[in-house]
Amino acid sequence: MNAPQVRCREIAEADLEAVSELLTRGFSGRTQDYWRSGLQRQRARNIPEACPRYGYLLEADGRPVGVLLLIYAERGSGALRCNVSSWYVDPEFRNYATMLTSMAQKNKAVTYVNISPAANTWPIIEAQGFRRYCAGMFVAVPRLSRAEPGMRIDRINADTRVMAGLPKAELELLRSHAAYGCLALVARVGAEAMPFILLPKRMKHGRYPTPAMQLVYCRDVSEFVRCAGALGRALLWRGAPLVALDANGPIDGLRGLYSDSRGRKYFKGPNPPRVGDLTETELVLYGP
Repeated sequence: MNAPQVRCREIAEADLEAVSELLTRGFSGRTQDYWRSGLQRQRARNIPEACPRYGYLLEADGRPVGVLLLIYAERGSGALRCNVSSWYVDPEFRNYATMLTSMAQKNKAVTYVNISPAANTWPIIEAQGFRRYCAGMFVAVPRLSRAEPGMRIDRINADTRVMAGLPKAELELLRSHAAYGCLALVARVGAEAMPFILLPKRMKHGRYPTPAMQLVYCRDVSEFVRCAGALGRALLWRGAPLVALDANGPIDGLRGLYSDSRGRKYFKGPNPPRVGDLTETELVLYGP
């Protein structure tokens, strides 16, 4: 019997249904509609020139047998970031999986990030040349922090056109993420405007999940600490008493717990990512 002809190529529009089927097989906790929705968001977003829109597909005799999603975004001064996202290859073709990873990470000018690696894959990722930039997660109870006098919280919607004190680029970032279903907020005190993007999620706490928020964007974690009291009260009205933040240890000025058993994140490339920026990643486009 002849060996199958295996090749790796970019995912095209016509492949999206096959890609969603592959990923549904590979991720038992996700429905096909979950993948379809995320792929449609990838289809609609702007991407840097000459970058793959969706990622790469592995074919055997013309049949899709593997997929690796990629999410490209531009980061200041033309620097490119690529979120190496969901990966799956049918078991009988796993020995060809390196074709996907080699193709996906061939551009040395791009900084590749992996923001959701399973713990059992950490040694494999490190062997591929990825370095850790985030060691874990801090779960804060922001309402326990003192609220700065005079600080108020404004919400940004997808149709918000102006927000005093906020640069246009940041306003566009908040607007686009509000359209994805994130909660975009601005903490204001005097002439200062400090932007935040959060994503609703549920955290396991005992037998029952607890409503919470994942911090997707802040200029610096110190700004979140400063605004935690006001933000915590605004979030409590929305039924979310907890906020999960990427962290490399306990965060001074916040009440909560740090864990390094989850939340680890890696990068490979010339521009190390900063903690506190998960915009335009799988977390936002596909959901927690």
